[in-house]
Amino acid sequence: MLDGSEGYAVQKSMEILVALGEIFSAEKLVKISSVQVAGVSYHNLGDAGLEYLENLAKLGARSQVITTLNPAGMDLENWRELGIDEGFAIKQHKIISTFEKMGIRSSCTCTPYLVGNRPEKGDHIAWSESSAVTYANSIIGAMTNREGGPSALAASLTGRTPYYGMHLVHDRTAQAKVLVRAKLISVADYGALGFATGKKLGNKVPFFVGIKQPTLEQLKSLCASIATYGGTPIFHLENITPNHTPIPTETITVENEDLTNAYEQMNDESTRVDFIALGCPHCTLDEIKKIAELLKGKIVTKEFWICTARQTMRLAEEHGYAHVIRASGAKFACDTCMAVAPLKGRFKVLATDSAKACYYGRGTNNFQTRIGTLMQCVNAAVTGEWK
Repeated sequence: MLDGSEGYAVQKSMEILVALGEIFSAEKLVKISSVQVAGVSYHNLGDAGLEYLENLAKLGARSQVITTLNPAGMDLENWRELGIDEGFAIKQHKIISTFEKMGIRSSCTCTPYLVGNRPEKGDHIAWSESSAVTYANSIIGAMTNREGGPSALAASLTGRTPYYGMHLVHDRTAQAKVLVRAKLISVADYGALGFATGKKLGNKVPFFVGIKQPTLEQLKSLCASIATYGGTPIFHLENITPNHTPIPTETITVENEDLTNAYEQMNDESTRVDFIALGCPHCTLDEIKKIAELLKGKIVTKEFWICTARQTMRLAEEHGYAHVIRASGAKFACDTCMAVAPLKGRFKVLATDSAKACYYGRGTNNFQTRIGTLMQCVNAAVTGEWK
């Protein structure tokens, strides 16, 4: 591949991987079973990124393993309803079309493990989205570093990735025990736990003790939050994480007051919200069901997005949840999310149940933020007030 016998696109991809391997002193490349590519939104890629992708496709680049995409900058079908500019939409469609020419699936979601791209324990993979990387390492037991968009795409076109970091068993070892004494109930509570742990440990790998039977939704919230506020691509959770590791001697505790402090830091003062967005990471079918139950018979007065994978939205339609949600005036935002859509200047105060959404709402779009339960978010969508 490196010598160019499989084409220029593969050669350039291999050059990227070799350079990355040399930087991190990888002893070899390893075969992978799947890829998830970030850097899909035109908002992030721009014209230069689009041109790079188009050149690769023209050179015959083709994916060698199952490859899916991170969220795009808009709902690929209903972008007008979500207030996306037509010029942006044209460029975004070009990006998706170019990825598809390379044999990459256009299931634009940050939860690929929910829509068919789910590796097995011990699989080497090359994923980009931070929350999905942490989920794959910590919950599934697959092995992946947090790849950049170019390195993930290079891995897709070659079926290889450098053997370093999270691909090495000894680099996945827990470094600090986290004794959780705080009461965890909602999805937002798990986001606050990730916030508090990340602030205390930084990029040290935590071993959580004291968390009992978390749901899928709570786990993906924790994965997203700890990756955002702590930077670690893996954590260990007693009786859940498939990888075995010694329990560290260094110990910290997370108390109720730590969660209270996390909420205080993520919540701004404004109680008048004008944008409610759920699904960071993308909503599961069960979350959509709960949202529909809370919205039944109500009418929203503010812009309300339910971000999810298109496949999940189709299931919601089959179960009747989508009809209830749309009847309320709330909108599905498939293929996209509040973190990568071009929203700056459109809204002032974001209400959500996601700690990660708070981070990107502030940093990318200059929103004030409010984080709480699903019920609080739905009530805010109906009344415009955060309570």
